[in-house]
Amino acid sequence: MTGFLTGLVVSTIAIFFAEMGDKTQLVAMSLATRYRALTVILGITAATAVVHLASVFVAEVIGAAIPTDWLTLAAGLAFLFFGTWTLRGDEMNDKDEERAASRRIRSGFMTVALVFFVAELGDKTMLATITVGTQHHWFPVWIGSTVGMVAADAVAIALGALLGKKLPEKAIRIGAAVLFFAAGAAMLAQGALMFLR
Repeated sequence: MTGFLTGLVVSTIAIFFAEMGDKTQLVAMSLATRYRALTVILGITAATAVVHLASVFVAEVIGAAIPTDWLTLAAGLAFLFFGTWTLRGDEMNDKDEERAASRRIRSGFMTVALVFFVAELGDKTMLATITVGTQHHWFPVWIGSTVGMVAADAVAIALGALLGKKLPEKAIRIGAAVLFFAAGAAMLAQGALMFLR
């Protein structure tokens, strides 16, 4: 049970902060200007659950093929990379907007789910889910990563509505990056200790 809770908490927190200032968070805010907040949240939940289920499956395959000490070092490096990616920022460009517009269908829920699914493929949060999934059991990582993603997007949608879309993006990005750097450094230290034993 402790392993389950650890995987759940680590994945929820990691993905929550990975989503802060990410392109898909901007997509969520954009969709919330066109559809009801509940429709957007439900669509995001469905899309995230599917994408992150695939992510934990990939993590299980990688975890079975690579020794734990190497995985820990790779995860530490990945988290440092995610910290740098977060600092750099991620913006929704014209191409993303066109892709979102071209996928509109009659159902608001299906539109949101499809747009978010496409936006999430290969995104930082998908890669972070794979990274966390190599360290913990797939099921709590899947649940936690989905909860973390939906929670971060719900916060952005609510704050965007409250503040008129003027979120302190730079402060959020820096805070999230610091957490990624700290987690990455801890994993690298843990991986180095494994090699020294």
